[in-house]
Amino acid sequence: MTERIKTHHLSVATSLYNFINNEVLPGLSIDKANFWSGFDSIVTHLAPKNIQLLAERGRLQSEIDTWHDKHPGPIMDMNAYQAFLKKIGYLVPTPEKVTVQTHNVDDELAHQAGPQLVVPILNARYALNAANARWGSLYDALYGTDVISEDHGCEKGSHYNDKRGAKVIEFVRYVLDKTIPLKKGSHIDSCAYSIKNGELVVTLRDGSHSELKAKQQLLGYTGNALTPSSLLFEHHGLHLDLIVDKSHPIGATDPAGVCDLMVEAALSTILDLEDSIAAVDAEDKVLAYRNWLGILKGTLTESVTKSGKTFTRGLNQDRIYTAKSGTGEIRLHARSLLFLRNVGHLMTNPAVLYEDQSGVSREIPEGILDAVVTTTIALYDLRQLASNQIQNSRKGSVYIVKPKMHGPSEVAFACELFTHVEQLLGLPKNTVKLGIMDEERRTSVNLKACIAQATQRVAFINTGFLDRTGDEMHTAMHAGPMIRKGEMKTSNWIKAYERNNVLVGLSCALRGRAQIGKGMWAMPDLMADMMKQKIAHPLAGANTAWVPSPTAATLHALHYHQVLVSQIQKDLEHIDESREHASLLHDLLTIPVATNTHWSEEDKQQEVDNNVQGILGYVVRWIDQGIGCSKVPDIHNIGLMEDRATLRISSQHLANWLRHQVVSEHMVRQSFERMAKVVDAQNANDPLYLPLSGREHTSKAYKAALGLVFKGEEQPSGYTEPLLHAWRQEVKSAHE
Repeated sequence: MTERIKTHHLSVATSLYNFINNEVLPGLSIDKANFWSGFDSIVTHLAPKNIQLLAERGRLQSEIDTWHDKHPGPIMDMNAYQAFLKKIGYLVPTPEKVTVQTHNVDDELAHQAGPQLVVPILNARYALNAANARWGSLYDALYGTDVISEDHGCEKGSHYNDKRGAKVIEFVRYVLDKTIPLKKGSHIDSCAYSIKNGELVVTLRDGSHSELKAKQQLLGYTGNALTPSSLLFEHHGLHLDLIVDKSHPIGATDPAGVCDLMVEAALSTILDLEDSIAAVDAEDKVLAYRNWLGILKGTLTESVTKSGKTFTRGLNQDRIYTAKSGTGEIRLHARSLLFLRNVGHLMTNPAVLYEDQSGVSREIPEGILDAVVTTTIALYDLRQLASNQIQNSRKGSVYIVKPKMHGPSEVAFACELFTHVEQLLGLPKNTVKLGIMDEERRTSVNLKACIAQATQRVAFINTGFLDRTGDEMHTAMHAGPMIRKGEMKTSNWIKAYERNNVLVGLSCALRGRAQIGKGMWAMPDLMADMMKQKIAHPLAGANTAWVPSPTAATLHALHYHQVLVSQIQKDLEHIDESREHASLLHDLLTIPVATNTHWSEEDKQQEVDNNVQGILGYVVRWIDQGIGCSKVPDIHNIGLMEDRATLRISSQHLANWLRHQVVSEHMVRQSFERMAKVVDAQNANDPLYLPLSGREHTSKAYKAALGLVFKGEEQPSGYTEPLLHAWRQEVKSAHE
């Protein structure tokens, strides 16, 4: 049993109560009695509203299920369908004009364009690596990935390969030619870099000298102006730092002494309390909150062993340069601007119990818990209390991404929650900025109305293809069998969804005030493919997109040097979004029901096996080890960054095919038994792994995976969290 302390109407797990009282509040000089009284008041006032919002989700789903039972198959009369959705309150009137007026938004979100990381906050090392991924070595990123081919003697190997290194150096010189071109000649022929009279002078191989085509791109340097140790440039609002060191093993072989190009990479990072972690009780929540506290205080460190050497990793200090004139200092932020993704409106957590209006003890809505605790901790940043001048927001804002919201009423509730928290902490209204994840169907079709509820707070909107697909399938579960999972990416609704998000965001004046983001590249080992494909995101007008690692952020940053996103957004603003609204809404509401279900038995088996293997591979780590996100090999042994969103798709897809008898229960259960052996083999080298095969009747992970499929239709909005949390809590209880 969890030890608890009673305070007002709250019964708080002792570990959480002590953490807040002993580690959070004293450094902020906040009176404990006032804090807990205010916290209690927020829960008393808002928890019933949270419950009502979830009940409304259930009502709408029931209405939609009934409609599809009467009108099975693809939508034949779109006008009638839209009229029905308006009648039940699923579709709300679209505001004619919405103008976002969010103030005090940091430049990383409002003006710069670049990659964004999402990392589990439970893992301190990952969190530190992500926060420090603001700058990345392009030499390392290229040398260590498949962007540089291993053909013709260019293998990575265990020792430095000169031939591969030469290809990296050549690649980077071409990057320099594209981003900071010379007035004449090429960086490929550079033999020396120096600064004279505040301007760059480049000595070329033939003995001649050149200068920058655009002199203003040089900002500053470190070391001696005539023989600088680094040179700072700017292109498309991003910084590049050319490192020169002839004593370095690489620099010693380079005619100009260049040993690296550091590029500004992950401008922002989302530290995740939601999809990528397994936090099911007070113990887990305190660990997550403590990491957030350590980052904002600048005290979080991790011991890291690399190449046989152990060192302590903390947060990077700001980068300091001499201005190119030789006088004055340039100080650049060396860390990603940090968001925190709170839990959505659905889940509750036993870390805090409260008495409802009937005197019944209930678990606190987890989103309320997150909002209060994480914003309180953020006061360390707002009051600049961190050590070593570590600072996150220089504009005095707190950035919270709120996932899985369904429609404008739920966005309004998030804003109301933040207002109450600001009042509790004595913060100016709208200090807490909101990130709206456009990842649920009801939000997609009402996006403008959603933004209208948060015009003073919104600093980020993002498309989430994975959760959006899961919600698409669950919402239309009764319509008929869905198309195969791989076909979803080319369906009409997804194309309309991606375009609608950008056009609506720009029509609401987000340019220069907020980020418009795109989703994750899920294959961290396939960087060459990422470099070919992910340029589509900035070309679509998104000024950020998710990447799975600091290395991927460094590489994806090159796309923002190729594409000037601000210009793309200006061009898109000339498009009248309201004129496209009808056609976009039509496609958004076009349900991906298969019109031809005559799949071969082989095709059906392949689809089932693919889904089942992915479910088992992810769930076994979640339930048995508490790992909420990791690189999970798929059925072809390609490593994919998996979280609950991918799990939601696979489980909902199988639940849908079972409902419509595309496949049988027997086929699915047989697949589970076979895929358990596959997953066991893929995890054979993990000493903490508990095999699934042979333990089908006792493994809680196996039972959880089965439940996600066979109970998938009854899960609220098709979410996986309720079942995962319940089974994880059982595993933790068994170990106590």
